[in-house]
Amino acid sequence: MSPPPDEVPGRSGAAAFFDLDKTIIAGSSALAFSRPFLQQGLITRRSALRSAYAQLLLLLSGADADTMDELRRRLTALCTGWDVAQVNAIVSETLHEVVRPMVYAEAAELIALHRAAGDEVVVVSASGSEVVGPISAMVGADRYVATEMAVEDGRYTGEIAYYCYGEEKAAAAAAIARERGYRLEDCFAYTDSITDLPLLEAVGHPVVVNPDRGLRRVAVERGWPVRQFVAPVPLRSKLRSRGPATVLAIGVGAAIALGGALVLGRRRPSFARSA
Repeated sequence: MSPPPDEVPGRSGAAAFFDLDKTIIAGSSALAFSRPFLQQGLITRRSALRSAYAQLLLLLSGADADTMDELRRRLTALCTGWDVAQVNAIVSETLHEVVRPMVYAEAAELIALHRAAGDEVVVVSASGSEVVGPISAMVGADRYVATEMAVEDGRYTGEIAYYCYGEEKAAAAAAIARERGYRLEDCFAYTDSITDLPLLEAVGHPVVVNPDRGLRRVAVERGWPVRQFVAPVPLRSKLRSRGPATVLAIGVGAAIALGGALVLGRRRPSFARSA
């Protein structure tokens, strides 16, 4: 049984790495913006229905590699040729409406505890930076690492320049630890998916949240804490009840996982990116 939130052994001089989907927010950030994209004409009603079906698959089966690959294929087909400026505008205009009701109250509380302890909160997500950046800035996340889509002439090509997934999440955590002088054995990682096992293994304090079947099995075998987050609440209500400090406490990243096949010679992001 995992310790209650007020017993999290956070400490100054370490980082807490958070996955996004089903860890900080309920559901898939990659599909959360289907409605505003439909309203703005980026996708058709049929595509929106397919996105809803993909969301159901994700919720029922967990974000295993096959599910992520299927979502990535669908989203790549949708986004190829989209105007980047239009996507950014839609995300900016609908950010609060779309993301706020999806935030887990338990995650917000946990992140607040890490920040109060002096830990740096970092969102590491396979979702795209188009939304990770704005949301992280809005809620006060210290930093984020996200997928970067290839762009040509202001439009998405459908290829990925950098994919923050699997082993890449562990590599990102290690790079940040080196840069900031953290010991990975002092750091925390929170995620729901077996695909993030490399990240969990890289830190000294792995915690699984709403785990899929594969990750739950590993957690039981290794004695890792398991937490169930069940209460997504509007972010505004958390801010009203907790005050300005909570704004800086919630490290949320959400994004458009605009996947596709990894391109050779992919561009590495700067892990010094601040929200």
